[in-house]
Amino acid sequence: MTSFRDTARSATAAMRDVFPATPLQRNAHLSERFGADIWLKREDLSPVRSYKLRGAFNAMRKVLENEPEKGLFVCASAGNHAQGVAFMCRHFGVSGVIFMPVTTPQQKIHKTRTFGGDAIEVRLTGDYFDDTLASAKAFCADKGAHFLAPFDDPDVIEGQASVAVEIKEQLDDLPDRVILPVGGGGLSAGVRSYFEDGCDYTFVEPAGGASLAAALAAGKPIKLDKVDSFVDGAAVACIGEQPFARLADVDPADVRTAPEDRICVTMLEMLNVEGVVLEPAGALAVDVLVDVADQIRGKTVVCVTSGGNFDFERLPEVKERAQRYSGVKKYFILRLPQRPGALKEFLNILGPQDDIARFEYLKKSARNFGSVLIGIETREAGNFEVLFDKLDKVGFTYRDITDDAILSEFLI
Repeated sequence: MTSFRDTARSATAAMRDVFPATPLQRNAHLSERFGADIWLKREDLSPVRSYKLRGAFNAMRKVLENEPEKGLFVCASAGNHAQGVAFMCRHFGVSGVIFMPVTTPQQKIHKTRTFGGDAIEVRLTGDYFDDTLASAKAFCADKGAHFLAPFDDPDVIEGQASVAVEIKEQLDDLPDRVILPVGGGGLSAGVRSYFEDGCDYTFVEPAGGASLAAALAAGKPIKLDKVDSFVDGAAVACIGEQPFARLADVDPADVRTAPEDRICVTMLEMLNVEGVVLEPAGALAVDVLVDVADQIRGKTVVCVTSGGNFDFERLPEVKERAQRYSGVKKYFILRLPQRPGALKEFLNILGPQDDIARFEYLKKSARNFGSVLIGIETREAGNFEVLFDKLDKVGFTYRDITDDAILSEFLI
């Protein structure tokens, strides 16, 4: 019987007719910072800037081998899976219909159409992904088309395992630890199934979409009640049934969660220091290094940077979230006396490194006072302790709302 490793190697060999292996690069900056030999598996440098074309290629290849008359493929995706499927539809010379939510950014729609060309049609359906998915499956049932799942498919898992095949060939050995981002589970299931017990693993999920951790706790895949969509490439409400079957015996201690705001810090660091553009999901494996620093010291570690499809229109949001997480930007509501000189008195309290990034009168809350929304940026987080101490001594009334999710959503 052919083993999973054999089929993964065969899939990898077949891929070489379509695209080259993505680079495995030693990162000196991270290696020095963490006292380890850290390598990045640069899936952000694939033809579609993510690993998703691997699974799409293998699943489509298998379908066409078994049903050569099958000429119509369908997927539902707002991002990397859509682009991978589009790329492969053009490669195999088959037709594809790609369902995307109406709310999908134009940049992603344009890239999908660019990769697929005349081979694909993009249909914008539904405000939410569940509606889009339902439309795609209904279309498949009506047209007899083949639905290409993003992760819950054995051929997709096998295709994603090509990442592990390449790591082994490029490193000429197994690493001590592989750090893998987890969304639906296809990549992590494929890599772990190929390496088996040959190395240690760290699986990392966004804090607002920890579906693997929830499944391990429940003993089966369960749907999360709420998902933070910021890490859109890995924010999945329920890990796939088939990936989980390959991950069900994972030690929960090897599953970590990364806070969304901290991921923003990592994205900016990789961009500013290394010139590497990563999307939020693509930064997960690098971001979690701080949590496993004691485990990796002196070890050879591979981080899979799973994608680099980042829309730079999101950069202001990423910078904002990174500053707030780092403690160098805060928002607060100040109760400002309505008298001459009060504003000047407040301005004189600010330190030489404190800059006003936002100043907005909200309302006159009393005859002699008004509420003001103020955003302050500074160079060092410790400057806020000094600022708030001065405000307290002068007698200003204020409320820090930086971490107040509800007020921040409405006011900031």
